[in-house]
Amino acid sequence: MQFVFPGFLAAVIAIAIPIIIHLFYFKRFKKVYFSHVRFLQEVKEVTNNRQRLRNLLVLLMRCLAVISLVLAFAQPFIPRSSNVRQGRRAVSIYVDNSFSMAALSEDAPLVELAKQRARQIIKAYGASDQFQVLTTDLEGRDQRLVSQEDALARVDEIRLSSASRTLSQVLIRQRQALSSAKTENQIIYLISDFQANRFDLQNFRDTSLSINLVPLRAVQERNLSIDSAWFDSPVQILNHPATLLVKTSNHSDESVEEVPLSLFHDGQNKPAATLQLPPRSTRTDTVRFNILRPGWYAAKLSISDYPVQFDDHYFFTFYVAERVNVLFINDSEPNRYLSRAFAGASFFRIDNADVRTLDYSRFADYQLIVLHEPAFISSGLTQELKTFIQNGGNVLFFPAQNGDLNSYNSFLQTFQAGNLGPFQETERQIAQLNTQEFIFRDVFLNTNANLRLPLTRGNFRLSPQYGEHILTYRDGSAALAKYPLGQGALYLSAAPLNDKVNDLVHHGEVFVPLLFRAALAGAKDRRIASTLGRDEVLELNHSASTTGETIYKMRQKREKGQGQETTEAAITPEFIPEQRILGAKALLTPGTQIKEAGWYEVLLRDSVIATYAFNYDRSESDLRCLTEAELEKQLGPAYKLLSHHVKADFTAVVAEEERGTALWRWCLVFALLFLAVEALLLRLWKP
Repeated sequence: MQFVFPGFLAAVIAIAIPIIIHLFYFKRFKKVYFSHVRFLQEVKEVTNNRQRLRNLLVLLMRCLAVISLVLAFAQPFIPRSSNVRQGRRAVSIYVDNSFSMAALSEDAPLVELAKQRARQIIKAYGASDQFQVLTTDLEGRDQRLVSQEDALARVDEIRLSSASRTLSQVLIRQRQALSSAKTENQIIYLISDFQANRFDLQNFRDTSLSINLVPLRAVQERNLSIDSAWFDSPVQILNHPATLLVKTSNHSDESVEEVPLSLFHDGQNKPAATLQLPPRSTRTDTVRFNILRPGWYAAKLSISDYPVQFDDHYFFTFYVAERVNVLFINDSEPNRYLSRAFAGASFFRIDNADVRTLDYSRFADYQLIVLHEPAFISSGLTQELKTFIQNGGNVLFFPAQNGDLNSYNSFLQTFQAGNLGPFQETERQIAQLNTQEFIFRDVFLNTNANLRLPLTRGNFRLSPQYGEHILTYRDGSAALAKYPLGQGALYLSAAPLNDKVNDLVHHGEVFVPLLFRAALAGAKDRRIASTLGRDEVLELNHSASTTGETIYKMRQKREKGQGQETTEAAITPEFIPEQRILGAKALLTPGTQIKEAGWYEVLLRDSVIATYAFNYDRSESDLRCLTEAELEKQLGPAYKLLSHHVKADFTAVVAEEERGTALWRWCLVFALLFLAVEALLLRLWKP
């Protein structure tokens, strides 16, 4: 047995008080008058024996009561192990406030139960101990040790956060804070639901720390989430329907039936689909809507799912241009078939330019550049086209029958596209087109139903056979190949476009989709949404300012409340993101300045030039947590699991875990018992 305050044992000398009282108070005599003294000797002997026994019992009860009180103040305990730590303590408490902690326990959200546990743990220690209260945000202000009072105040400030951390990241921060403590008694508490996808304690090893795990359990691990969304086409066309693919997941062991999915788009909220998902499943649904105006769109997908709701909304934005710009670079006269292919499509704007009088500075304005049989490709043009493709543009190259092969091959080697062999005047039939690639994907309902493919009467041999085949000859060689580079691609034809050599121009069902889709694929496939908590970089087109330094700003765009126009927005204060200017591009990094999911506008000189969407990280959506058996299986000797005390008062639990079995309560009980026996002796035992 050991004592928390052994100094109080000196007070045991207080037992001298009842002894002194016994020696002096019970030795006093009282005169008694008798009418006859014949029986005096016998009465005296009997009375003295009874009184002496009673007085000794009273003295014993008083001494035992004093000793019990002294022991109660000294706080005796039976240690659980032989290495009980004495002195001041440095205690680090991690309170998991991630979105998964919004799940409900029997009577409150898990985050509130975690805060209650943290308070009880703090109160279990002394006022002289030091504390760190850490949350999933890993804020800089929490990287220090504070007093007990400040720690309790910090716990009251904890709210749910969009941040998501692994447990090893948390433990590293806790160890850093405890390393500044001037005591070797360092204790760590992890209060969490211990989600399976964030549990990585096996990656943390430090036997010098005492680590205690306090798991919390939700009543029901159920959640439905919108994981992501994307368009099936990299560019959306004005006055054409857009197809949006939506991925949703059911993270529970029960089926989900008839859950409505709604789409907020262009100021209107409309039903989009009805979700039905089996247990622990993921599916992708299709949502279609019309594009009726050019410009930026801020849209949102929504479902209704309680109580975990952070992943019930998916914000996204996209831009619709008035037209797609295409440039034909010709060596002589423009090809009439190229111009006619786009004649009926007002969405496309066509420009023709001579290869000898090009304005390279305008390349960035186009989505597709068609090299129409240039006799020679200069090194300058090669570098400009490389930059154009890397930045998201597409180039479609039709070589000339009598073109300069050396300049062609030098151009192709820049894109790792191999070499062109000598021109061969051999008739060859195209036998297959690639319907899995964007150029021809979903263009034909049935490729085997009377689809006539082009024929060439001469072509260059592509060697070696790099790239992805878009059109393929019967012998398996490429008639049209794709070579990706950066964010764009080079499309290389093995045959000239001249209709005397290549009858591709007479197969409109192949030629027109080839040009259209190559132009649309050249419209940069911008992400429609970003994720909070990641180092997302937003890319904008930048033009040099003649009026001084250019400063980009951002602000959140909010929907107005109920009863107000939803097409307008409540505007939040502006902030300046980190920004870098690289030529014609501006790179913006919001970092930690964005904390809430939603739409964010980019402003330049008080004008909105772009709108971006940010969503919460979906790593918290799967609420599956490790069971007690799984935790115990993965824990090493440095870890202690306190799950069996889940309904107990953690102030007493922690004290017992730290010091062992406390006996001071029993000492108080015995002190009161001895005093009660003394009172009974004095009242009921008459000598």
